[in-house]
Amino acid sequence: MTQHQKPATNLNHGELPWPRETLVVDTVSERTGLLVGVVEERYKSNGKLHKRQAFMRPQGGGQEWDVPLDRIKPV
Repeated sequence: MTQHQKPATNLNHGELPWPRETLVVDTVSERTGLLVGVVEERYKSNGKLHKRQAFMRPQGGGQEWDVPLDRIKPV
């Protein structure tokens, strides 16, 4: 593997820390939204977790976004 190649990973749905549609806030941007899901990225070689992202959408509609799961908390 060269310096420019990222190790191979798989994307999976992760377990929600709170029920779906829970109103949460991103503690960095202070943006609020409804928790829709969790996306996990795991290394193909050993199955270890690389990162977890919370997938959120704004109340009332709009552009969805994702942030690291450890940056959100319920409102």
